[in-house]
Amino acid sequence: MPLSDLETICNPSSPQEGGISISLRDVPPAHYLFKVKSYSLLMNTKVEKYETDVFGAGGHKWRLVLYPSGNKTSNGKGYVSLYLAIADTEKHSNGWKVDVTFKLFVFEQKKNNYLTIQDADGEVKTYHEMKTEWGFDQLILLETLLDSSNGYLVEDSCVFGAEVFVISHSGKWESLSMIKEPAHGTFTWNMEKFSTLQDNYYYSKLFTVGERDWKLRVYPKGNASQNGNNLSFFLFLTNCDRFPPKRTVYAEYKLRILDQLNQKNYEKKASHWFCTSSNEWGFPSFISVSDLHKASNGYIKDDKLIVQVQILTLSVVKLSS
Repeated sequence: MPLSDLETICNPSSPQEGGISISLRDVPPAHYLFKVKSYSLLMNTKVEKYETDVFGAGGHKWRLVLYPSGNKTSNGKGYVSLYLAIADTEKHSNGWKVDVTFKLFVFEQKKNNYLTIQDADGEVKTYHEMKTEWGFDQLILLETLLDSSNGYLVEDSCVFGAEVFVISHSGKWESLSMIKEPAHGTFTWNMEKFSTLQDNYYYSKLFTVGERDWKLRVYPKGNASQNGNNLSFFLFLTNCDRFPPKRTVYAEYKLRILDQLNQKNYEKKASHWFCTSSNEWGFPSFISVSDLHKASNGYIKDDKLIVQVQILTLSVVKLSS
């Protein structure tokens, strides 16, 4: 059914007055169905409103409040008025409030689908001591409901429904900060007796930046791809296995070798999102072995190589519960 027809069912003169969203769906409401048999007899009793039994949703108790001939004190004349009321309010402490989005329904029995009415854009309604009921003065035209050809009233019976979604404020939050020049962001590693180092690679001791533990890894003669031609140099984030799933840490940094003679340091800049599956990043060919050992460059002095990392930007995540 076109939207314009749905709007006419609810309010032909002002279809979307009050910011109401109208749609059809096949799935029944999740929380409550309310069937009224002999609807015309209910109207004949002149009852102003009928309140259903309570039902639970979102940790609270609710009831539907039906005005079978419309809530005439709230612009509901000529309509069916239906409201969602919070129950058991006496159990709440002073100053209580409950934030809710909800949908109300009228079952179209011939086509087996549900006319769905809700506030436009899922507007949040707040229940509190002074406002325990929200809903729609003009849920559906009474004339439309009573015309059995429309399928809402069949054998003088109709069905209403409700879905209630409580917005629970858990207090949990996450804060992502991109920190420029984080505290203690520079770490220096003196590799003594460099000429005697025989292992393929060496790790520095742990150092902590941004509440994360890091290491440097150096291959004096390069990793497997370098065949002894270049020194390989990487930044390594430890304990990634302790991260929550999908957690990443961003770092922009400089890896450098200090020039111990001329203060003309050799450095390269890198950036990477570190995670469990990619916890190391740097340069397989950071500097050639020949340049590294060239005495005039000053990179090795007294058989000592000094390497350094300077973290320029770092992502830091704070969680609160």
